[in-house]
Amino acid sequence: MNKLLSALVIATVFPVYAQAGADFIEGDKTFAGEAELGGTLTTGNSESSSIKGRLNMKHELGNWENTYLLEALYNENTDSSDGSKTENQSYQAGAQGNYRFDSRNYLFANANYYRDQSTGYDYTISSSAGYGYRAYESATAFMDLEIGPGYQYQQLTGEEALLQGIDSQDSAVAHGVMNFETKISDSSTFKQKFVADYGDKLLARSETSLSANVIGALAMKLSFVVRYDDKPLAGKKSTDTETNMTLLYAF
Repeated sequence: MNKLLSALVIATVFPVYAQAGADFIEGDKTFAGEAELGGTLTTGNSESSSIKGRLNMKHELGNWENTYLLEALYNENTDSSDGSKTENQSYQAGAQGNYRFDSRNYLFANANYYRDQSTGYDYTISSSAGYGYRAYESATAFMDLEIGPGYQYQQLTGEEALLQGIDSQDSAVAHGVMNFETKISDSSTFKQKFVADYGDKLLARSETSLSANVIGALAMKLSFVVRYDDKPLAGKKSTDTETNMTLLYAF
């Protein structure tokens, strides 16, 4: 528990998902956000159709660039092993602060919470801090790279704790991020983000998305998410995927 508290303290020293650059928030606004709602097709430890909501907010203040993420997914699952049906919810919350030195270099710190009991874990908490660099930038595209040390804590569900003989797992990790975004046209944007935490095991997440404006601030978004655990609990799969079709409103 002391290690868990230490990880949270590290993350709060700075005010998952941040971008560095002069166009962090376009125009004169210091605050912006995106709200999403739509359906999801999930495969892996659970197979189902579901409803997903997401709120992504950005705040710019001086040299600070901060982002905040809230995400929820509700589904009725069909277990891939025996065909039984259950309800499942997953939640994700994250915050990241970037302190920019110039147009390319910045320091970052973040904290993330993820809950999906179909994996056998009640929740996962992670935090990291380190150095970020804008490796590429043009009028229509950019690519950011981040690297630094971090900490990861996973609490097992009650059932899994009895089976495994332990109630939690924790590890120091090496944290890395690649974040790429490009405008395909005036009305469409492609994004690719890859996050990896390597310690006692590898946890990785990839999100690929394509969005296109419909009218005004309203857009359609298609995204594909892959979560990977190279040492899953016994009876669990190493890879989970989500295919999402959502309506996105920018404010």
